Amino acid sequence: MALSSSLLTFRRLGIGSVAAASYGTMVYLTYQFMTANIEKNKDAIEENFGSSAATTTVKYPQEGCNCYTAITDPKRTQTFDRIAEVYDEQISRDENVMLLPLLRRALIYFNAKGNLLEVGAGTGRNLDYYSSAKIEKVVLTDLSEQMLLQAREKVKVHKHKDKFQLFVADAVNMKKYYPADSFDTIVDTFGLCSFDDPVAVLKELQRVCKKDGKILLLEHGRSKSWEGLSNYLDKNAERHATNGGCVWNRDLDSILEEAGLEVDSLQTWHFGTTYYVVCKPSAEVKQEILKSDDDNRSSIVDFVEAQSDEYASKKRVWDRWLRR
Repeated sequence: MALSSSLLTFRRLGIGSVAAASYGTMVYLTYQFMTANIEKNKDAIEENFGSSAATTTVKYPQEGCNCYTAITDPKRTQTFDRIAEVYDEQISRDENVMLLPLLRRALIYFNAKGNLLEVGAGTGRNLDYYSSAKIEKVVLTDLSEQMLLQAREKVKVHKHKDKFQLFVADAVNMKKYYPADSFDTIVDTFGLCSFDDPVAVLKELQRVCKKDGKILLLEHGRSKSWEGLSNYLDKNAERHATNGGCVWNRDLDSILEEAGLEVDSLQTWHFGTTYYVVCKPSAEVKQEILKSDDDNRSSIVDFVEAQSDEYASKKRVWDRWLRR
């Protein structure tokens, strides 16, 4: 009995030691992930934007300030075009040590089905996670043509290449491509950090998603439970956005709430900086968007009709003058 008790104690100590080591490892890996690439392109930043851009710790631009800031820079697409060829190489190690491919696979494999849209698809890092038995087609979109060119090369050699379509599109406005309720599933992985208006994008995704469809999100942002980590993200947000077009300290909870999504499941990883979200479009938001579209169409029709009436009136005057 004493021997069994000693073995149990030893086993508990062993499990505790493994848990402590795992925790310490995750702390280290999280720190490495968060600090990755900050210094890597420092020389390029100084060359393009001056030495101050490589050392600034601006969180957000002050109101009324016309100074340069990569956080709100509308030329983010050019940044992704510039780094497209080396993008996979630069982030693969960081994603692997953080087990992000496992989270990508779980989110997509277990939830994606039917006709599917992926926005911010980039270089096509999710291609291998789609179940060919569950999906009919996958439309990959991104605003960066160079990133999609990288994805196209992967699609060419994919065993289910006929299921994929690629084209350049702005996720904030796809009305000219797709009517409401076009897709069963919509995927966005690590894209909300790179859209100029993430709330507008999420509302547009709700428009094109079927009412009983799913919107799958795997994103990173500020931590609500580790203030020191969020302070670090704030301090280095400018440099990180300059390097890779990613604003890594956005408040994802506020973004999700403002967009009006109905969240079915939300889990956080990596000390609250990685969000794994399964949600669906809000019926209220969809109705609001569709009503807004109808109002816009009515305004356009009224304008065209008014212009037509004015033209007809002028034409009648012109015709009378010609008959004189």
